[in-house]
Amino acid sequence: MSIFPTKILLATDGSEEANLAATTAADLAQKTGSELHIVHVRPAPVYIEPTSEIAYWMSNIEESERKEAQQFLDAQAEQIKALGATVAQTHVRLGRPDEEIVILAEEIGAGLIAIGSRGLGGMRRVLMGSVSDSVVRHASCPVLVVRAEKGSRHYLEGSDSAARRPWRGPERRPPRTGLNGPWEGRCVP
Repeated sequence: MSIFPTKILLATDGSEEANLAATTAADLAQKTGSELHIVHVRPAPVYIEPTSEIAYWMSNIEESERKEAQQFLDAQAEQIKALGATVAQTHVRLGRPDEEIVILAEEIGAGLIAIGSRGLGGMRRVLMGSVSDSVVRHASCPVLVVRAEKGSRHYLEGSDSAARRPWRGPERRPPRTGLNGPWEGRCVP
């Protein structure tokens, strides 16, 4: 019995972080002899009125989305093959990315999910949600979350979270003059 996963599911959206996750997953699959599966999830078209004409039109949009996603996955598979790893299968899904990734991982019996994370700040994560956070919470197998390296152009970009920003020392903090800081008793627009 091996402690390494026999199947790795790589979830990709084409972002820099997803590409880093792809490199990591390919390296891990190659070194452990694991099967590497790749999934790309796109939002499913929403049926507002299920008339036959609209259903036909929406099915064409859905088919177009699947073809584009498959072309994207084929290109990703070629990049991974160039790294020396083998892709067992590619999967296109339509729906909510976090749900579809977890469902597919269970269907194929994945021992590890690899996914990129943009590291959004607290408020953006609350408003937009985080696919990687949701996958970590709901997956029944371990999840490898890969973030951009510190020197990357995306590192901490647009982060609203103080936890993600480097602390520079007390000189950058506002002076404390009362219970609510220096603004106590003032009207601030």
